[in-house]
Amino acid sequence: MKQDSFDAEQVTAGLTQLASFLRMARWREAEPLGLTPTQTGCLSLLAGRGPCRVTTLARLLGVTQPTASDAVAALERKAMVERRRDPGDGRASCLHLTARGARIAAGVARPPAVLSRAVDALSPGERAGFRLALSKTILSLQQAGAIEPQRLCLTCRFFRPYVHSDAARPHHCAFVDAAFGDACLRLDCGDHEEADAGQEASA
Repeated sequence: MKQDSFDAEQVTAGLTQLASFLRMARWREAEPLGLTPTQTGCLSLLAGRGPCRVTTLARLLGVTQPTASDAVAALERKAMVERRRDPGDGRASCLHLTARGARIAAGVARPPAVLSRAVDALSPGERAGFRLALSKTILSLQQAGAIEPQRLCLTCRFFRPYVHSDAARPHHCAFVDAAFGDACLRLDCGDHEEADAGQEASA
């Protein structure tokens, strides 16, 4: 067996186990609230990204539009989301969290405590390497068109890789004007602004 094939199989096995854990954790989290994992996913995305159209939620969640529409309809009945006219297109509407939805979203957006403890148990170097590896893997999938564009440091116009001599903090964020290292690479940043086509940085 070729080494690259073996590596991909082992990474897939590990990610499958993590995905299974996260799926079960989301079910356990959603059930006491009378929600489904798709509904809690909608709430988390609206909390993190702001108002969205149903089509956008469907793409980001990786579900069909009818599935996303059903989840949104349930959340509307529960008074957790509401539709408002899209200021950019008067014929369309965007979904907004209600005050109740925002309170629920704040809770479901937190990572499972057991996962937080597992990540905290990694050494600083391991955490930095983990973030960099995740960033590069997600970027590759994004460039291949396999997933929706993510708000990565590596695709942000404010990201300046390896411009500082400090090995612990070699990168620079022009948005906050600060140096940082791999351990602080963002995989979902609210201040992200897409770099020009072909300008993605390499970390």
